[in-house]
Amino acid sequence: MKPIASFTIDHMKLLPGVYVSRKDTLGNETITTFDIRITRPNFEPVMNTGEIHTIEHLAATYLRNQKDYGSKIVYFGPMGCRTGFYLLLGGNYTSKEIIPLMVEMFEYIRDFDGEIPGATAENCGNYTDMDLVKAQHYAKHFLDTILYQIDDAHLIYPES
Repeated sequence: MKPIASFTIDHMKLLPGVYVSRKDTLGNETITTFDIRITRPNFEPVMNTGEIHTIEHLAATYLRNQKDYGSKIVYFGPMGCRTGFYLLLGGNYTSKEIIPLMVEMFEYIRDFDGEIPGATAENCGNYTDMDLVKAQHYAKHFLDTILYQIDDAHLIYPES
């Protein structure tokens, strides 16, 4: 079988950042998949499920309610390797174009105060596995070390 695109990226060279993972066409619409890499694969510890789950709930809620992009959100969810998330957006975008959205989203997570949306037995299949403190730590760290001063090394996949 042909390898999928994400398995062709050299994860030993991959840095935290926001990358276009792929672009697909559905009818006349382009779907852009973003690789939002929070930790450096194979160099830093992966995120635990509590913080990943919390980021997922907060980010998905924020994104689907965001005034400019809410209707374009196809999916937001964690990577199986627990180093980041995938965001699928309807439209043909570059990584750089969505950095303001990513900054807003991670600031929302960093500053969130209250009950985590959807974190009830009625709304979620594993609602007790949440860690807001660690989710906010990762959001703040990603903002401070990557998003606020992002450059091409954190926007464009490394060459193999």
